[in-house]
Amino acid sequence: MEKSTELEKEAEKRLEMEKAALGRIPVVHQVLSERPDLFIPNFDTSASIFMGKGVLDLKTKRLISVAAAAMGGSPYCLRAQMEDAKLAGATEDEILEALQISAYMGMTRVQSVSFRVFAEMFGKETH
Repeated sequence: MEKSTELEKEAEKRLEMEKAALGRIPVVHQVLSERPDLFIPNFDTSASIFMGKGVLDLKTKRLISVAAAAMGGSPYCLRAQMEDAKLAGATEDEILEALQISAYMGMTRVQSVSFRVFAEMFGKETH
C-alpha cells in the first residue's frame, strides 16, 4: 500500500505520545505503525478508552485491562497490562486482586457451561 507522508507524520506523533506515556511502544503498535492507515484508528480507539473522559479513573481502567488480559491468556498482553497498571498507580496487591477476580470469573464461566450441559444430559431440572 502506498503510504501517505501526512499519515506517517500523524502516526509518528502518536508513537511519540505513547512512548512518553508508557515508556515503550507496545508490539501491536510497532507492527501496525508500518501501516498508518491501520495504526491511527487503532491508537485513537485505545487512547479514547484509556485516556478519554469517563467515570472510571485510569488506575481502575488498567486493573480491568489486567483482568481481561489474564482471561485472554496471552502472557505478552498480560505483562504489558500489568506494567501499565503499575504506571497508573496500581499496587502489587491491587494487581493480584484483579488477577484473582479474573481467575474466579474464568472458573464460573466453565461452571456455567459445563453444569448446564451436565444437567441437560442427565435430566436434572434447572431454574
